[in-house]
Amino acid sequence: MKYLGLFILMSMLSIHKTIRAQSEKNPFGLVYEGAITENVDGKVNILPVRYKLNGIDIAANVYTPANYDRTKKYPAITIAHPNGGIKEQTAGLYAQHLAEAGYITITADAAYQGASGGQPRHMDKPQFRTEDIRGMADFISQYPGVDRERLGALGICGGGGYTLKAVQSDKRFKAVATLSMFNTGIVRKNGFLNSQISTIQERLKQASKAREQEAGGGEIVYSGVDGITDEELAKVSTLFYRQGYEYYFRTHAHPNSTFLYTTSSLMDLMAWNATDDIDLIDQPLLMIAGSNAQTLYLTLDAFPKATNSKSKELFLIEGATHIETYWKPEYVNQAVNKLVDFYQNHLSNTDL
Repeated sequence: MKYLGLFILMSMLSIHKTIRAQSEKNPFGLVYEGAITENVDGKVNILPVRYKLNGIDIAANVYTPANYDRTKKYPAITIAHPNGGIKEQTAGLYAQHLAEAGYITITADAAYQGASGGQPRHMDKPQFRTEDIRGMADFISQYPGVDRERLGALGICGGGGYTLKAVQSDKRFKAVATLSMFNTGIVRKNGFLNSQISTIQERLKQASKAREQEAGGGEIVYSGVDGITDEELAKVSTLFYRQGYEYYFRTHAHPNSTFLYTTSSLMDLMAWNATDDIDLIDQPLLMIAGSNAQTLYLTLDAFPKATNSKSKELFLIEGATHIETYWKPEYVNQAVNKLVDFYQNHLSNTDL
């Protein structure tokens, strides 16, 4: 047993070394295919920025279109990253593609996560994730060249659920889209595919004990995982999680990305639902998901509840799973093309 533990430890150290090397290849830490490697005049550029949100340092990347001219006016889009994700992964990929289509885009690491500040690390409370999106809107609305009247939002996975919540009351956003939306509160409460309904009260008690321990100055208790060995990965039977682990810990790994979150966060997450008050959304709404995504049930649950959206559309990418919409070129291209059409229709700009 002792040697098995040592083997697992060595495997995890090897995995993290690989993660570090992969992100260090790109000067901006980007880990997606086709990522910007240098800022060139006349092309899409990336600018790492930091700003304060409720006293916390937020790390973000701003992407500007080719031939960006700060004296002109451009529509802008905020992109909220998935659970466990950071700005250098799929959120950055979509931010770059949308900038290529003529938008100024911003994607930020959530407070308490990634390169952003906040203690304890990896706190994952829905009110903070929602505020992160509003914070991106605050910053990008003041950015040179941004037309504040043409602000859109895109949320991916968990960022999609939080985006649905943010735009319910924040009417600065004029058009809203989600990709592979994940209603984190419902899944944390009921379990993925409603597999943990019988243990709701037990898990709430565990979360409460974790908070009690934190309040007493004890060790922070975490749920989730921060890596996975090849042996463990081979045993993961749920496709969504297996592909997620492959994406985050192998093919698109980054040292700031983790599936860990404070167990006490469940006190807030399990009492939260992205679709509560979703009828407050009156902006145009586009929800995109893969037809083969095991998370599709979450988009199908939310979409009909947005009864007051001025114009809404559900777009399924045939054959795509949840994670494949993050990176697979044929699926990403379909999503980007649909998003560009959507934003052009609702954030009209004769310069695009």
